[in-house]
Amino acid sequence: MEKDSIAVGLDIGTTKIVAMIGRKNEYGKLEILGVGKSKSLGVARGVVNNITQTIQSIQQAVQEAEADSGYRINDVVVGIAGQHIRSIQHSDYISRNNPEEVIGDADIDMLINQVHKLAMLPGEEIIHVLPQEFKIDGQAEIKEPIGMYGGRLESSFHVVVGQASSIRNVGRCIKSAGLDLSGLTLEPLASADAVLSQEEKEAGVALIDIGGGTTDLAIFKDGIIRHTAVIPFGGNVITEDIKEGCSIIEKQAELLKVKFGSAWPGENKDNEIVSIPGLRGREPKEISLKNLSKIIHARVVEIIEQVFAEIKAYGHEDPRKKLIAGIVLTGGGSQLKHIKQLVEYITGMDTRIGYPNEHLAGNSDEEISSPLYATAVGLVMNSLRNNTKSATPLVELQKPVQEPVLKQPVQPTVTVTPPPSFGEETLETVAVQEPVKAGAGIQETTEKKVKRSFFDKYIDRIKDFLDNAE
Repeated sequence: MEKDSIAVGLDIGTTKIVAMIGRKNEYGKLEILGVGKSKSLGVARGVVNNITQTIQSIQQAVQEAEADSGYRINDVVVGIAGQHIRSIQHSDYISRNNPEEVIGDADIDMLINQVHKLAMLPGEEIIHVLPQEFKIDGQAEIKEPIGMYGGRLESSFHVVVGQASSIRNVGRCIKSAGLDLSGLTLEPLASADAVLSQEEKEAGVALIDIGGGTTDLAIFKDGIIRHTAVIPFGGNVITEDIKEGCSIIEKQAELLKVKFGSAWPGENKDNEIVSIPGLRGREPKEISLKNLSKIIHARVVEIIEQVFAEIKAYGHEDPRKKLIAGIVLTGGGSQLKHIKQLVEYITGMDTRIGYPNEHLAGNSDEEISSPLYATAVGLVMNSLRNNTKSATPLVELQKPVQEPVLKQPVQPTVTVTPPPSFGEETLETVAVQEPVKAGAGIQETTEKKVKRSFFDKYIDRIKDFLDNAE
C-alpha cells in the first residue's frame, strides 16, 4: 500500500547534496523520517565534474540519512539540472487503423515513441516527454483522450533534452555509491511539486528555484507545464563577486552574504560597517554594508533579468498565456533579504517565497520546511508516486534468521491437511491479493501512465549503459 511505501530523494546540488527519506502518514501528508546533508564537492553549475568527490559526498549524505532514520537506503530518485538542459515544444500525430475502437494506452505509447525518434543534436538525449493537450480529429483542448473515439490522435509536447554524458555521469556516481537509480526528474519539476498548489498551476505561475550553481525556471498554465529553463548562475556567483569586491576568502564572503546581505542597497545606511578578522595576524577588514548590498544587487538583477527574458520568451504578455499567480521563489537563494521586493520591481509580477510545508506532516522539523529543501521534498514525493520501497528498516535487516520461514509459507499448509490448513490458505491468498489491489491504480491518468512507463524504459537504458561500461 502507498502508506507503507518508503521513498528516497537525492538532490545533487552544486553547494550541497541532500538525501531525504519519507513516507505518507494516515492523512496523506509527507512524513520525513530522516535527512542527510553533505557539502557538494565535484559538482559545478549542476553538472558532475569530479566523479570520486561526488561519490564521497553522496555516501556521506546517505549515511547521515540512514543514521537519522534507522532505515537502510536501497534506491533513490535523483534530480537532474545543469546548463546543458534545454526544452522544446513539439507537435506530433498518429493515424489510427480503426477509428471505431476506443483510444487506449497503446495509442498514447505509440505517439510518445514517435516523439522519441526526434533528431537531437549530437550527444543529446531526451529526458522528459510531457504531453500537454491532445487533439482528436481536429477537436482541440482534450486533456484525457483515453476512452474516446477518433482516427487522428494529435498532441503538443513539452520535450526536455539534456547532455547524455552528464546524465550517465550522475548514474555512475549513484551506482558507485552502492545505490540503485529508481528515477530521474528535472529539478524544477520536483521543486514545483513541493511548493506550488494546483490552483497556482491552473491560474498560471512561474517557479524560480535559485540554487547554488543554477537558477531553474518552470512555467505552468492550465495545470500543464509550458516552459522550463536552467540558467547557469546561482548563489555561488554572488559569493564570488563579494569575495573579489571585498578581497576576502570565500568562507567569509558566504557568511557575509547570508548574515548581512540584502538585494536592496537603499536599505543600508552609509555608517553600517562590519569588521572581518584578518588572515594570520593581519589587520581586520572593515566592510560597508551599503557596498556589500550594491555588489549583491548588481548580480541578482542580472540573474532575474535572464529569468525574466525566459518568461517573456514563453509569451506571458499574451492574454491567454497570462501568469495570474505571478512568481514563486524557492531554493537557498530565495532566502536573501529583500529579494522578493526586487523581483516584483523588475518583473512587475506578484511574488511569494515558496516553502515546501504544504505537503509536509504537521510535526515536521522547521529546518526541512525551508526553501533550501524544496527540491529534495519534491523528489521524495515523486518517488512516493512510484509506490517504491526504497529503504528497509535496519531492525528487519538485523533478523536474518526469520527469512527462510517467511519465504516458505507452503510447508505448514502441506503438513496439516485437516480443516485448519484451509483457513490458513484463505488467509494466505488474502495477504497476496491485497497489495495487488492497492497498486492497481485503476484511476490513473494518462499523464501519470506516460511518466511512469517512460521512466521505466529510460532508467533501464541508463542501467544497461552502466553495466556495459564496466
